[in-house]
Amino acid sequence: MSVLVNKNSNIIVQGFTGGEGTFHATQMIEYGTNVVGGVTPGKGGQFHLEKPVFNTVQDAVDKVAADTSIIFVPPAFAADAIMEAAAAGIKVIICITEGIPVADMVKVKAYIATKDCRLVGPNCPGVITPEEAKVGIMPGFIFKKGAVGIVSKSGTLTYEAADQVVKQGYGITTAIGIGGDPIIGTTTKDAVELLMNDDETKCIVMIGEIGGQLEAEAAQWIKATGNKKPVVGFIAGQTAPKGRTMGHAGAIVGGKDDTAQAKMEILRENGIHVVDSPAKIGAKVAEVLG
Repeated sequence: MSVLVNKNSNIIVQGFTGGEGTFHATQMIEYGTNVVGGVTPGKGGQFHLEKPVFNTVQDAVDKVAADTSIIFVPPAFAADAIMEAAAAGIKVIICITEGIPVADMVKVKAYIATKDCRLVGPNCPGVITPEEAKVGIMPGFIFKKGAVGIVSKSGTLTYEAADQVVKQGYGITTAIGIGGDPIIGTTTKDAVELLMNDDETKCIVMIGEIGGQLEAEAAQWIKATGNKKPVVGFIAGQTAPKGRTMGHAGAIVGGKDDTAQAKMEILRENGIHVVDSPAKIGAKVAEVLG
């Protein structure tokens, strides 16, 4: 079993007819992802990429039984798009949009807590279950099916880790890009927990970065639950100066515990196989799977 998305997911694209939505939906469909339609208010009833367009998420749920959504809506409207999906009963909401105001995400987080759904992102590359469903912006050809789960704050390092794992002769169950914003729907621990509970996943690659406590929280949970599966860890941002945001809004060294070195030490203390360079991820996975 994979997690979050698979070949049976009924996926819609919010912001379907815009430039970003069109480009990435095309790639998703070419990959073989089960895209059942899209949402652009005011364009309901039309067809786009040979798929139906709906005015609202509720219409898409009612007419094509959508259960998963990917969001390419501009930042000012993306929070509403997430809440609309949650209100309509979408179970997995993957928000790619970068730059959503933090104040908006505070409202979203409180709202979705009352709904039966899971939000991934925002500001993330999405989720891929190789050879079944690509719900995101990652280059699909890198990923092959296998037994290694990936959880990452970084988009490009997700692809790098997947490429290395595949080159070592292994493959990926599901790769989850959790996003780099300060407020996100699925934390590192949440994503690791999903993969820990997935029978097909034998090893997990956990890629974090400076700023925040997500990786420490995940590492402590991994140890507290008995280190059930080997976890290979890497933290990006070893050379980052204190107090400066690096690339992602949430990637900032606030105190001494926020540095990459401090985080790596916490990971090690909790039984995670830490590598000091992303170039060593694949070799370490091969070593622990032996």
